[in-house]
Amino acid sequence: MSEELEGKHGVQSLEIGMSILRAMVNGQRSMMLKDIAAAADMPASKAHRYLVSLIRAGLVEQDPLTSRYDLGGFALNIGLVAIDRLDRVRLGLSEIARLRDEINETTALAVWSENGPVIVRWERPRRAITVNVVTGTALHILNSASGRIFAAWLKNDTVDRLIGQELKNKKLPPHLQTRTQVEQMLAQVRQDGYCALSDYYMASGVEAVAAPVFNFRNEITMGIVVVGVKGMFDMSPDSQVVSALRRSASALSQRLGATGHPA
Repeated sequence: MSEELEGKHGVQSLEIGMSILRAMVNGQRSMMLKDIAAAADMPASKAHRYLVSLIRAGLVEQDPLTSRYDLGGFALNIGLVAIDRLDRVRLGLSEIARLRDEINETTALAVWSENGPVIVRWERPRRAITVNVVTGTALHILNSASGRIFAAWLKNDTVDRLIGQELKNKKLPPHLQTRTQVEQMLAQVRQDGYCALSDYYMASGVEAVAAPVFNFRNEITMGIVVVGVKGMFDMSPDSQVVSALRRSASALSQRLGATGHPA
């Protein structure tokens, strides 16, 4: 067989194998041989031959008890590596720009640093009265919306240390004077799925609402924030701003591989 024919044969075999993997991915669950063959539009005997090779390569595995086929460990590793290599900040910047266009409010992207949440970028709306956000601004844990969402879903020594430091701040509201009160507040944030903060905000006359963005490990990786002059936009759960923000954070989380079950 000539090299040209061998090359064509190799490519065709790869394409057939990929069609089987694609059928299994679209199935969203473990599948029987006949279902895979039907989804890939080929005879079951042919699908079985390719499945044997895919199992050897670690791309597919078969449950010995049910005889069902599912994606193997190597296939899952490929997916996780691809997701991990996505530029999360680049995707986040695109999302806050899109959200700004939708709601015409100041939007920002916050990430976690060794010293707490930091604003890495903000988008100015097309309106006369706006709130300017300084890039690189370090945010407080307890009196910023971004800080609260990170504290709610990110449990580590830095969070505990920052909370301890801020509990010494006499400017905190009466309902946030003890660790127990803080934990109750964070539990409410987790239940709501976002944080809206107007009174006792870190900047006078400013209010903000923030929602968490999760990665493929279902861990918080970023926060999307909407900031405005106090009283200028509705922060109720069903308002346009909050609804759009939550949709935006959810869409970005899915883009990063989150399953919808935060760690």
